[in-house]
Order: sequence, then structure tokens, then C-alpha cells
Amino acid sequence: MSETDLSALLGRPFFFCGIGGSGMLPLACILRGRGAEVAGSDRSRDQGRFAEKFAWLEAQGITLFPQDGSGIASADQVLVASAAIEDTVPEVAQAKALGCARMSRAELLSTLFNDAGTRIAIGGTSGKSTVTGMTGWIMTQAGRDPTIMNGAVMKNFTGAEMPFASARVGSRGGAFVSEVDESDGSIALYRPSVAVLLNVTLDHKSMDDLRALFGDYLAASDVAVVNADDAEAAALSVNAKSLVTYGIEAADARIGIEPGSIVESATGIAATALDREAGTSAEIALKVPGMHNLSNALAAIGAAVAAGVEFAAAVEAVGSFEGLARRFDIIGTSTAGVTVIDDFGHNPDKVRATLRTLRAHEGRVIAFFQPHGFGPLKQMGRELAEVFAEELTDEDRVVLCDPVYFGGTVDRSVGSSDLAQWIRDAGKEADHIPSRDECGAHIVEIAKAGDRIVVMGARDDSLSAFARTILQQLG
Repeated sequence: MSETDLSALLGRPFFFCGIGGSGMLPLACILRGRGAEVAGSDRSRDQGRFAEKFAWLEAQGITLFPQDGSGIASADQVLVASAAIEDTVPEVAQAKALGCARMSRAELLSTLFNDAGTRIAIGGTSGKSTVTGMTGWIMTQAGRDPTIMNGAVMKNFTGAEMPFASARVGSRGGAFVSEVDESDGSIALYRPSVAVLLNVTLDHKSMDDLRALFGDYLAASDVAVVNADDAEAAALSVNAKSLVTYGIEAADARIGIEPGSIVESATGIAATALDREAGTSAEIALKVPGMHNLSNALAAIGAAVAAGVEFAAAVEAVGSFEGLARRFDIIGTSTAGVTVIDDFGHNPDKVRATLRTLRAHEGRVIAFFQPHGFGPLKQMGRELAEVFAEELTDEDRVVLCDPVYFGGTVDRSVGSSDLAQWIRDAGKEADHIPSRDECGAHIVEIAKAGDRIVVMGARDDSLSAFARTILQQLG
């Protein structure tokens, strides 16, 4: 799209259907920050949920309407809505009747992203939001004034005026850092200067589909930054025009770690980082724990170096990264010594990384898990069961409620009771209690001093409140 065409697009009013969603909210904020007129609606707002978030959106100059079609009043408006939203939704029906243009979230985001001068895309099955936050923070500290599009709240950018900082608005034409999604195939819309590939594992699509999507993604970029520790990702590096590798284990990775230098704690991890091509090293000390986050930091450093940031400056900047909301987010510790952690873990890789980080330190783990839908549970339930069984000890506990359900027709042939049985079949304890509130009461009842309770699940903002409620009930 030409600069003239983009300016004309930004001059039109936008209406977001489902504006409170983790992918919609930051995009709406970026558009508003660019001076566009933005309005929206959300079913959660109509239900009286997350009032603080919607009040904050209104404070940004975004007009909110009930989800009844009343916000669509002009043919000049651009409706931003998921391709999966039915034509019977009032906004969609009204927009169709008026002849409004319609864009998906990915179509709009890729249009803005592809207009930027330096375009850093973060792709992969797991870790995208964390690496996007880390890379965006490095670029900010390096004075590159980036626009950042994330699916999670970045703690470094939060404050009294910005409690829901999942986006940062930088200069137009400057750097743009964004996670890009393979689950709907929209990753093909982006034209990155720097394309980061973190890992390739089973999630929303088959492995063959993923290999094709990620291979094309790397081929479309000027420079690819690829995880040399992940065999699937490394195999796809043949598609890259120019390549920067990173890894903890891979001895030939350009951005790596000095063997034997890693020191882990319950709340962080430190090591000596290497740029083998330049022959330099720098001490890295992260404020977020786990080997997966050390790998994430190397990815962000690699992305920044590929974008022209000096290696030592990138290492120093990532050390002050505070983390993301709902990514191993320590809510607090009760007076009885029980710690509650809020986490986004929902697919096998993410759940494994979280449990492995917990198991690296003393204390029983009580893992609460809310599946993020019946479909994902059917696709990856058996692999999730294997992860719980492999990563937890006999003394640890898994507590499952029913999958979160957002409406529509779904195949309910596989449920949480099946997942619980598969975990038990693999030799570990698991309880299925359909009601989430009753799960919370059960967890409070069985918790004892030294336990770590981790609340895991995706696509449901209320899980954070659930984690806080557990902590409150623990005293």
C-alpha cells in the first residue's frame, strides 16, 4: 500500500467488533495513537465484565457502544472483525447493509507493519509475546522509538496512565515490533526486515502446514533470526536470505551462552552471553526465570542485533525487562507461605516451560488448568497429558475445570474429564472439577506451606482475578 493510500485509510473511522480482545485492544490503541477515529463494542462490556479496561479505552478517546449495531452509522467506517464472526452479529449485519469496508485484525496490522522502516516480526509456536516485549524494550532503550504490538501487557510500559500497555505507539516510518500469528495463516501477510522464528511445534495446525507457513515467512524476510536449538526451526533456516542463529545448546549459534555460566534462581536467571561472530561477550541477568526465558532473551538480542543495535547494549537492555502480565506472573505469597502464580500456559510447549521452571526449585506444585476451548483440547489433549505427567512429581497435583466456552456450535466430544483420565493413565494425580470456583475452593483446601499454585489458561482475562481470589482466600 502506498503512503497516500495508507494515509487515506487512516483518515477513515474504524469500528472494532470485540475491541477488548488481547489482539484487538493494542491495535485499536495504535490506530488511535496515529490519530485515527476509533470506536468499538464488546460482548464482555455488555455483560458488565472488565469495567476498568473499558473505562480506560474510553479515556484514550475511543467511543464504545453496546454490541447491537448502533455504532455502525456510516458507509465510510471500516469494520475490524475476525473472519470467524458470523454475519448475524449486529455490527457485521449493519456494516454489510451500509456497504462498509471490512478488515480482519491481521489485514489491518500487516498494513501498518509493512509501512514501517524497520519491521521486526516475532513468530513461532511459543514465546512470541515475551520476545516481542523484550525486543520492543531493547529497541526503546536503544532510542529507536518503536511501535510495539503485543498480545500481552508489558510491565515496562505500564503506569497509572497506562495500565493496559499491550501496545506502544512510536514514530510512523520508524521501527515496528510485532508478534505474528500462524494459527490462521495470516503470517503470510507480513514483509519483515527481521523475521524471528522461535520454535515450530504442534498447536493450531498440522506440522506440515506449520513448516510451509514458517518457511515462507523466513523467505519473505531480509534477515531471519532462528533458534538453532529447535530442530524444526533450524531446518527451515535454509529458506533465509540472510541468517542470524541463536541458542543455548547449539555450539555454532551466533548469539549464544558461555557453557557452564548459567545461574538460575526462583525469580531470574543469569549467564554470559556471546556474539560468536563478533567475538564479544556480555553478562546477562534477567528478572524473569527459566531456561525458556534465557532462550527468549537470546532471540530478542538476535533480533535487535539484526536491526542494527550493538550487542552489549541489547544485552544490558534486556536485563531490565520486567516481564509480561500472565507470563509466570507472581501474584504473591500468603502468610502461610503459599505462592500463587498467574500464567498463560495453554499448549504443550508453554505448559512444559512453566512446569519445568517451577520444578527447578523446591516445593510442591499445584497446577490449575483451564483449557481454552473444546477444539484445542481435542487436538492437543493427549500431548498435554504427557507434559503434565512428565514434568510433575508424584506429590504434585493437577486440578482441571471445564474448558472456557465463548458460544457457538462446538464439538464437545473431548472434555476436561478426558484430560484428567489421560494424566492419571500416565501415572500422575489429576482432579476434574467442572466449576472453576469449586476448583479454587479445592485448591485452597489442599494447599500447604511451601506450595506453588500456578493458574494456567488462555483467552480468558478473568483467570487473573481467579488467581488473586485464591491468594486472598489463602490469607
